[in-house]
Amino acid sequence: MEQAKLTRRDFFKLAGVAGAGVAISSMSKVAMAALPEIISEEKANTQAPLHPETGRPYHPVVTLNGWSLPWRMKNGVKEFHLVAEPVAREIAPGMVAHLWGYNGQSPGPTIEVVEGDHVRIFVTNRLPEKTSIHWHGQRVPNGMDGVSGLTQPLIMPGKTYVYEFEAKRAGTFMYHPHADEMTQMAMGLMGSWVTHPKNPKFMAVDRDFIFLLNAYDIEPGSYTPKVNTMLNFNLWTWNSRAFPGIDPLVVNKNDKVRIRVGNLTMTNHPIHLHGHEFQVTGTDGGWVPPSARWPEVTTDIGVGQMRAIEFVADALGDWAFHCHKSHHTMNVMGHEVPTLIGVKQADLVDKISNLVPEYMAMGETGMAEMSDMAAMMEMPLPENTLPMMTGTGQYGAIDMGGMFTTLKVREGLAKHDYQDPGPYQHPKATRAYAYDGNLPEVRSPPDSQHIKPAVEVQIRKPTGHEGH
Repeated sequence: MEQAKLTRRDFFKLAGVAGAGVAISSMSKVAMAALPEIISEEKANTQAPLHPETGRPYHPVVTLNGWSLPWRMKNGVKEFHLVAEPVAREIAPGMVAHLWGYNGQSPGPTIEVVEGDHVRIFVTNRLPEKTSIHWHGQRVPNGMDGVSGLTQPLIMPGKTYVYEFEAKRAGTFMYHPHADEMTQMAMGLMGSWVTHPKNPKFMAVDRDFIFLLNAYDIEPGSYTPKVNTMLNFNLWTWNSRAFPGIDPLVVNKNDKVRIRVGNLTMTNHPIHLHGHEFQVTGTDGGWVPPSARWPEVTTDIGVGQMRAIEFVADALGDWAFHCHKSHHTMNVMGHEVPTLIGVKQADLVDKISNLVPEYMAMGETGMAEMSDMAAMMEMPLPENTLPMMTGTGQYGAIDMGGMFTTLKVREGLAKHDYQDPGPYQHPKATRAYAYDGNLPEVRSPPDSQHIKPAVEVQIRKPTGHEGH
C-alpha cells in the first residue's frame, strides 16, 4: 500500500521524530539475522485466517480488519517478532491517522498459540521513546510481565528484548505497553492474543472473530491523536476502524459463531447484536461454565476486559452489530455543538456565509440531515476527517458511524469464504413497507405460523373497581 508508506515517512517529519526511523536496532546485522523475520501488513481489510503449518493444530480466528502474525518453530519453541513503530492507519475511506502500532498496523497483529506452547517473542522498539509490553491476563513468570521499572528495564529505542514463557491457559487476551501508558495506548499501541485449547474439539465453533475496542481524539484537519484526552474522544473504533470502514462479519446460516471483544478504551461499551441471542462464554479470566451462562442480546464490556460471546447464526439477513451508547456510533463530532432542533437558521446562514463561506447550519431538523447532505456531497469537510454519520445501504443512508458494522448471515457460503456477499435480498412479504391506507390480506412472514408465544397472555377488561 504505497500511499501508507509515504504517509508514514511524512509522519516522522511531522512528529519531529525523524531519528526514530534509524532506530532499527543497535545489534549487528549478524545478530538481527538470527531473529525471526519481521513481517508487516499495512492493508486495513480483514485478512484470511492463518491456518497452522507447524506446531499443534487449532481452529484459527479471524481478526476484524486485521491479521494474525506468522511464527517460526525453532527447537520446539514458537517464535514471533513484534516491532513497535509509528504506523499510518486508515480509520475509514477519507481519513488516515498517524498512530503507533506493531508490524505496520494499529492494533498490531493477533498472536495465536496453543495451550502448552513454549513461546518466545522478540520485541524491537522503533518508537521515538522507551516502551515495554505486557501480556494482559496471562499467567507468566513475574519477570516476563512487562511492567517497566517493576519487572524489567525499559526497552529503549533501537533495542530488542525477548519474552519467553509457556502459554499455560487457553483463552482470549491482549497485549499492550506498561510504559508511558496514557500516551502509548492513546496512540494505538495494542493487540490481541488467543491461546487455543490443546483439544481442537473443545468448545469448537465454525467461525471465530476477534477485535479490540479503541478510541481516539483527532481534531478535523489533524492526523495525530491528542494523548491527554480522558473522556471526550471523538472517534470510537473497532480495531482502529470506524463505520463504514469496519468490515462485516460474514457467516453461514446455522454456523456456531464466536466473537471475542477486548476493551482498551477509557469507558465501558454495551455491545449489542440484532436478530440473535447469545451467551457470554469466556472472559480474559477463562471460560464461563455452562451452568453460569444466560441468554443476552447486549453485554457490557468494561475497561481492560475481554468477553467472548457465542450463538448459532440461524436467522438470514444483514443484522446490525454495534455499541449501544448512541454517541459511540457517530464519527468526529464537536462536543460543544448546541442542540438546534426546531431553530430556523436560513437568515443566519445567509449572514454568516458572507463572512465564512464554508459555514454550514447543523441540526435544524435533527442530526440525520447531516448524513443526507454528506451523501449528496453538499457538506464541505475539513481535511482528513469523517462525517458524523455516514454509510449507505440498499435503502439509503444508514445514519451510523463509529462502533457499528453488520453480521451477514447467508446460505451456501464456502467454508473459508469471508467476503462481503452484498446486501441481503429480503423474501417477499418480509420487509417493512409504507402504509398507503390499504393492507394486503396476508402480510406475515412465511415462518410466522410456526412461531408461538412463550407465555399465553389473557387480556381482562377493567371492571371499574380496580384500586378500591
